[in-house]
Amino acid sequence: MIFLRLFWEFFKTGLFAIGGGMATIPFLYDMSDSMGWFTHNDLANMIAVSESTPGPIGINMATYVGYITGGEVAGIPTAVLGGLIATIGLITPSVIIIMLVALVLESFRKNKYMDAAFYGLRPASAGLIAAAGLSVTVTNILPTTDAGLLFNWKGLILGIIIWVFTNFVKKTKKLHPIVFILASAVVGIIFPMG
Repeated sequence: MIFLRLFWEFFKTGLFAIGGGMATIPFLYDMSDSMGWFTHNDLANMIAVSESTPGPIGINMATYVGYITGGEVAGIPTAVLGGLIATIGLITPSVIIIMLVALVLESFRKNKYMDAAFYGLRPASAGLIAAAGLSVTVTNILPTTDAGLLFNWKGLILGIIIWVFTNFVKKTKKLHPIVFILASAVVGIIFPMG
């Protein structure tokens, strides 16, 4: 039953997350709230891992969620099967839509209504990505413990430092993003953020 649920939840996500992998994040927050498979903090960690590993972020996150949710069935480890089913669920809508578009590609190119629909999807996609960025920022800036702190100061300071180095310091501005990912990982190991 869990596998059917995994497939269905990620099928819905794949169907409506127009704009790439980052657009799946608001759906994953909703999935976290409704299904209880993972916490918002787990999701922030998944985003960090998915961004730093090869492959599309949406696929990486679907595979990860399916893997941690798959767990065991009747004493048999089924985590890999869960990851596979969640990933297939996420990509199935895209495959179906691409196949349908391929069948009628010429008429799509000349159809003013389809052109207008795709034009209208652009702001929706931008909104989903902006919501994902805001959710990740809030998750990492607000404290995860009840220590009476208003902000997670370590996370806030690290975010500001990375922002300055990637936008204003000429020598580091053009460095590959992996340099900042690795540097952040080292800082996180030396000074735990949680």
